[in-house]
Amino acid sequence: MPEKRVTVASKVGLHARPAALVAKAAAAQPVSVTIAKDGGDPVAAGSVLNLMTLGAAFGDEVVIAADGTGAQEAVDAIAELVATDLDD
Repeated sequence: MPEKRVTVASKVGLHARPAALVAKAAAAQPVSVTIAKDGGDPVAAGSVLNLMTLGAAFGDEVVIAADGTGAQEAVDAIAELVATDLDD
């Protein structure tokens, strides 16, 4: 199962607009993508509510994972978004 650790780059963390953008991208992937705050339980990345309740703030490390055909590409796409400042 591919996974990637990435640091949250948005100043507001995975909240509001950044959470909506990440959830939309995750839901569009051909496989189910999960995200976990370091040491926490993974949640479905395709849900804005899940992302917001994760409590991932600016500078926190999260683990993005997926399983199945196309999983590496899905993980890479979501990791790139999380590692980008989406506040603008």
